[in-house]
Amino acid sequence: MKKIIILFNLLVLSLFCHAQQNEFIIAENYFRNNEYEKAIQLYKRLYDQSPYNTTYLKKLITCYQETEQFTVAENLLTQKLKEKPNLSYLYVVLGYNFERQEKIEDANKYYQKAIESINKKANYGSLIAGLFKNYSKLDLAIEAFNKVMEINPKANYGFQLAQIYGEKGNFEQMFKSYIDLVDKNEGYLNNVKRYAGKYLTDDSEDENNILFKKALLRKSISNPKDIWNDLLSWLFIRQKQYNKALIQNKALLARNPDNLGKINDLGKIALENKDYETAEECFNLIIEKTNYPRDKFNAINNNLKIAIETKQPDVEERFSAIFKEYGINSKTLFTQVEYANYLTFTKNTPEEAATVLKNALNFTNSKFIKASIKLKLGDVFVYMGKFNKGLIYFSQVQTLFKNNYIGQEARFKVAQASYFKNDFTWAKAQLKILKGSATQLIANDAADLFLTISDNEPKDSIGTGLKEYAKADLLAYQNKNDEAIAILNDIIANYRGQSIEDEALFKQAQLFVKKKQYDEAILNYTKIISLDKEGIYADDVYYHMAELYNNELNNPEKAKEYYQKIIFDLPSSIYLVEARKKFRKLRGDDIK
Repeated sequence: MKKIIILFNLLVLSLFCHAQQNEFIIAENYFRNNEYEKAIQLYKRLYDQSPYNTTYLKKLITCYQETEQFTVAENLLTQKLKEKPNLSYLYVVLGYNFERQEKIEDANKYYQKAIESINKKANYGSLIAGLFKNYSKLDLAIEAFNKVMEINPKANYGFQLAQIYGEKGNFEQMFKSYIDLVDKNEGYLNNVKRYAGKYLTDDSEDENNILFKKALLRKSISNPKDIWNDLLSWLFIRQKQYNKALIQNKALLARNPDNLGKINDLGKIALENKDYETAEECFNLIIEKTNYPRDKFNAINNNLKIAIETKQPDVEERFSAIFKEYGINSKTLFTQVEYANYLTFTKNTPEEAATVLKNALNFTNSKFIKASIKLKLGDVFVYMGKFNKGLIYFSQVQTLFKNNYIGQEARFKVAQASYFKNDFTWAKAQLKILKGSATQLIANDAADLFLTISDNEPKDSIGTGLKEYAKADLLAYQNKNDEAIAILNDIIANYRGQSIEDEALFKQAQLFVKKKQYDEAILNYTKIISLDKEGIYADDVYYHMAELYNNELNNPEKAKEYYQKIIFDLPSSIYLVEARKKFRKLRGDDIK
């Protein structure tokens, strides 16, 4: 019998709770739609049924305030405080009720009562501070949070304080709060980087960057810790000052050899951003100090890439020295692949490269590594114009790794090789699948090539210039830039007014930039705009012109002109954020 009674009571309670929940959902809908009178009826009933539910109370008070029933709200709050004087956070709500009536003196009186109550009820301090923040009483919120931390040194409201200072525009104090937060608990480091990073730019002269750096340096002097070197390194990397970041990482390394990984990461970032001097210094440190062969050979290979990219005269000798010291074996497998890449695309001896790669396949049992070598072999055969041999290697990888990134890369290479050999139908079929690729870079490349073929595919035996363009593309792939430029000249002359014309002009401009013939590139970009200033290449052209004037031609006024065209004429451009940032930096102030 007792079990039946208990089950019956549970059922009644469950039904009651379900009914309350439904009423609350309806009340919330009225509230969101500003139908406060209807919401009041439901919130009042809910509050009467559950007088200890503060959510119902606060919603009911807000509805009274929105309908200017301030006296009703005051009476309800006063009654509640009489019944439960320990609910001191309600003084904030009562004070705000007076502020809504412009009774500022009364409002401030209750705000101060709320602040003072924290001395007795510190556990309500964060709630009081949160209410002040919600009511945009930011200074009072700061005072409340600070009082809680004063009473309880273990309490840490650094994030909340920093966000409030940010809302006030007091960025100096905001950064100080973030750094104090890390000082108390280094576990907050990544969160601080994420939040503080929203206010920093890549400009070392930006006011916020300077404030953040000063706050860091002050803290590092008053309380030296490794974490400040880490944060300074992070700031310098954001500002693309990789050499300064390396100084900080060297200081960390001197104190703890485990920090070698950060130098390796910095080297990769510097290499990607073409700061070859800093990158090489990073990789030299890895080679000298690492105990892991894999990291050592990765660093060796990265230094070889730098030597190739910077056209150092002793590249061949450096490869020979590596193979002489370590042998041609599994240890130097990736060095062999890098050597084949050099032999093909720099030295123009692809036959020798193919031999190196075929031999390299013998030094691994990994299917993934074998697949990456086969992709490189395919590239070498495409470079030689032996498309069918290249397609065999690409297709093997594609079949073996259908649902993997390397399989998607192989499919793109199949499409690209088919395009080079003028099999446009098969190329399009592969590219159509890849346009939905999970890998954004492959999807973008696939979409671009698909559009090039679709827009210019020959129809009814009438030439459109696509075959000639594919030939120029192949020559550019082979680093035969002068020959590619010559063919593109013919396309521009012979297919005027056709869609291939602006493609050829754009491709040729990219090759001119590669050859550092910047004036010729600018001329091509100008021609594209004169053909159609709202065409598909408009934002690419404006951005590339701005970058050339900004970075290569030392003409900031012209750079601003083209960044501005993107900002005001092409607001949906993929370059909009970058253009805004660089325009602000050149102009020296801010724009909305």
